[in-house]
Amino acid sequence: QVQVVESGGGLVQPGGSLRLSCEASGRIFSIYGMGWYRQAPEKARELVARISNAGSTNYADSVKGRFTIYRDIAKKTVYLQMNSLKSEDTAVYYCNVEARSSWNTALSGYWGQGTQVTVSS
Repeated sequence: QVQVVESGGGLVQPGGSLRLSCEASGRIFSIYGMGWYRQAPEKARELVARISNAGSTNYADSVKGRFTIYRDIAKKTVYLQMNSLKSEDTAVYYCNVEARSSWNTALSGYWGQGTQVTVSS
């Protein structure tokens, strides 16, 4: 199996910064992409940022210029650097790892438990 664990959430003031970490472990054959999603109360889950195996990145329009996604391939870890945080960024942030657990298994998405980010004065 593949385990995904997020960390780094917390309470920050508007305009502040926070860095989220997501580490994948366990039975991993290969990773094709890693991404961050968030879900605010009574809202649908939405993509925040994603980085592919080739290093290509995608960002939600609402976070472009403020958030940066990057990875440490050797550590199987992806980070989300969040700057200039706004109240609207408040949500539970989930990490998704697109991976194969073995050579003969299909590509699947694996989710972490989520980490709370609260932006408030």
